Amino acid sequence: MVDHKVYYDVLTPVNFIVRSAAVYADKDAVVYKDRRYSYNEFFGRINRLASALLKIGIGKGDKVAFICPNTPPMLEAHFAVPMIGAVLVSINIRLSSQEILYIINHSDAKVLFVDNEFSGVVKPILNELTAVKTLINICDLSDEKPLNGMEYEEFLNTGSDVPVEISVEDEYEVASINYTSGTTGSPKGVMYHHRGAYLNALGEVMETGLNFRSVYLWTLPMFHCNGWCFPWAVTAVGGTHICLRRVVAEEIFRLVETENVSHLCAAPTVLIGMSTYAEKNDIRLKSTLEVITAGAPPSPTIIQNMEAIGTNITHVYGLTEVYGPHSICAWQPKWDKLPVDERAMLKSRQGVPYTVAMYMEVVDPKSMTPVPRDGKTMGEILMRGNNVMLGYYKDPDATAKAFEGGWFHSGDLAVVHPDGYVQIMDRQKDIIISGGENISSVEVENIIYRHPEVQEVAVIPTPDPKWGEVVKAFVVPKDGCRPSAEDIINFCRDNLAHFKAPKTIEFGELPKTATGKVQKAKLREKEWKGTNRGVTEFVQK
Repeated sequence: MVDHKVYYDVLTPVNFIVRSAAVYADKDAVVYKDRRYSYNEFFGRINRLASALLKIGIGKGDKVAFICPNTPPMLEAHFAVPMIGAVLVSINIRLSSQEILYIINHSDAKVLFVDNEFSGVVKPILNELTAVKTLINICDLSDEKPLNGMEYEEFLNTGSDVPVEISVEDEYEVASINYTSGTTGSPKGVMYHHRGAYLNALGEVMETGLNFRSVYLWTLPMFHCNGWCFPWAVTAVGGTHICLRRVVAEEIFRLVETENVSHLCAAPTVLIGMSTYAEKNDIRLKSTLEVITAGAPPSPTIIQNMEAIGTNITHVYGLTEVYGPHSICAWQPKWDKLPVDERAMLKSRQGVPYTVAMYMEVVDPKSMTPVPRDGKTMGEILMRGNNVMLGYYKDPDATAKAFEGGWFHSGDLAVVHPDGYVQIMDRQKDIIISGGENISSVEVENIIYRHPEVQEVAVIPTPDPKWGEVVKAFVVPKDGCRPSAEDIINFCRDNLAHFKAPKTIEFGELPKTATGKVQKAKLREKEWKGTNRGVTEFVQK
């Protein structure tokens, strides 16, 4: 006889689909192309996937890897895999064969699901996969089965839609492993537990206003922090998931209108593409679209441009190690009547911890004492709480370093304003120290974004024989514009202290990750090739 406690139940996000399937059985759960699955059908497909995995011997602690864009199978995996006590490993679809090989082998994945668009990067490494026993083809764009294995729908048909018992006995069991980008070495496997996923999903519901009427568009990759826990959050309230294979501005606006989308999440680079498209095509939204942005500090200019077309921007901040968002720029009613540019400036701050997160400090990294709330003194952001990872998979040394002093160390440098709101000034490795003065690359970028002919910008340090390092800006001009380097430098000198203005400008495309983050590490590598610049240690003022 199972010993059930009256006052306790294991927290797992899998329970959200059980409730919503019971409460909203006939309501649209998932929409993709011409397919619409009700919550009852969605639950049935999840159970079939879970039972099919059980039939091939997958169970507690086993790793199941997916290389799949934001289509229904990726959503279904977020429930079916942890339902049986297994661990979901969702892999970045834009990685190279060798990067994918490392992640699959390091995670010990036994099953690999591959969308057939990405079979080409998997084929060269098939003979090197050490633990994979089963391959499944997800045939979305064609019926071709390029890998030696069943097709996804065929595999589902080997299972049953009879509800599978949720096999989670301890809420601190691993639910998923998310691999970091690996910009400073091999990717690290960030372990999420069921409790953290459950609570962070509820945090998204609370902070972003999701409810049963919400229609959520999947512009954020699900392979990134499990889509910031939104697969579970949207399901928890009985909202509707609109799947989107490719993030294209034209398709985003079409779906926003035809499906009455209420919410989406996106990195600032996606917002730049959306606002540019909207400006060219004179688009104004009929109803307010709630947009949650993170991944890089958004400039006030980007926020203003997006809100001008009818969105409400909410800025959140976090890292893979904290399930995605940990803090939010919680809006204050007293800010409603401020001028547009002042509101945008306030919205660009990283803000305060989520209700479910609670703990975030900005401290002097050496003394671990909180910095004063003066909006000037920089320190490192530290976090702790239920939505911090269990640790890095098979890497106790990196885990111990990240958790030094009983806090998770973000590596982000920030100030705290008098109202308690945090604002990031830079990554510790991106801070520019010129002649002993700290220069925030984010501050310089925000100024350059205000230039009317600039589409995107990234600012990094470049070596200098006199000052040690100086500011360099990489600029993507707007279509049809040809600003000069002198023009942009003078614009900065008019709006910044002169020592903060870029000394050089380079025009061209910016290297980005699959989630839209600019890869400053690649830009730095090019500038500092042949030198020994490591991570700069900022000067505490």
